[in-house]
Amino acid sequence: MPAGSGDVPEGGQPAPPGDLRSVLVTSVLSLEPLDLDLFRGRHHWVPVTRRLFGGQIVGQALVAAAKAVSEDVHAHSLHCYFVRAGDPMVPVLYQVERTRTGKSFSVRSVKAIQHGKPILICQASFQQSQESPVQHQFTMPTVPPPEELRTQEELIQKYLQDPNLVEKYRRGLNKILAQEVPVEIKPVNPSEILCQLPQEPKQLFWVRARGYIGECDMKLHCCVAAYISDYAFLGTALLPHRQHPVKFMVSLDHSMWFHAPFRADHWMLYECESPWAGGCRGLVHGRLWRRDGVLAVTCAQEGVIRVKQSPAESKL
Repeated sequence: MPAGSGDVPEGGQPAPPGDLRSVLVTSVLSLEPLDLDLFRGRHHWVPVTRRLFGGQIVGQALVAAAKAVSEDVHAHSLHCYFVRAGDPMVPVLYQVERTRTGKSFSVRSVKAIQHGKPILICQASFQQSQESPVQHQFTMPTVPPPEELRTQEELIQKYLQDPNLVEKYRRGLNKILAQEVPVEIKPVNPSEILCQLPQEPKQLFWVRARGYIGECDMKLHCCVAAYISDYAFLGTALLPHRQHPVKFMVSLDHSMWFHAPFRADHWMLYECESPWAGGCRGLVHGRLWRRDGVLAVTCAQEGVIRVKQSPAESKL
């Protein structure tokens, strides 16, 4: 994993000597321009499913859209549909259409293409900054600060030291540990990680990009947040159904709304909940909170969830 994943001063100071830029900026979300509004993206991290990580495609699509607007606008929303599985063996082409450029709002449409067919369709909207007296937000949950919590890797190492750990869980945890995920995570309720009992469909964890990004165009931090937001998101819908082994799970769509400036390389609290599941689908909502209690991003996603049913269940 990249160096420089230690704490970065909250004041946005230059990276300390020896620190590396976040791999999310230098590699994962770096697109190669091929022509006007045409870009090529490559892959950094591929999950154990051997499919492309949806957050990477969403993040790269937003990067492509942001390259087709002026610097004085900021991303305020995106809506994506995953229409085909991605192939991790070949690059992705991003084709941008400048759908509308208005005085206040501009829309860009992006197609992510592999083998001549779209794998994702994205609409991204950008806005000129505007002040308004109409303002409100929810209240951030009260949780321990990230400094008092262990990272996901530290928790897994702790569980692996248990000689009584069931072998199938040991194999699963070793697989997670072997993945070089460019996102740092600190679960708020770590005891729930290995729990196999049904739980309320809610989870909280602190997240940030590994490495240093710094003060820069806010659109870049939005692209990084798009990548981060898809990690472990849909799994929230499975928490009440842990008695069912998962056979197939994949995202159908992904939407985001950006509310306030933030740093994706600073800790943010990711509050996830699933209000509904049914018909082999699950719906999840998410909120990314800055440490000072400001609601920075809202997310929503629906995905296909198919589980292995017992013979008695499958006949119903």
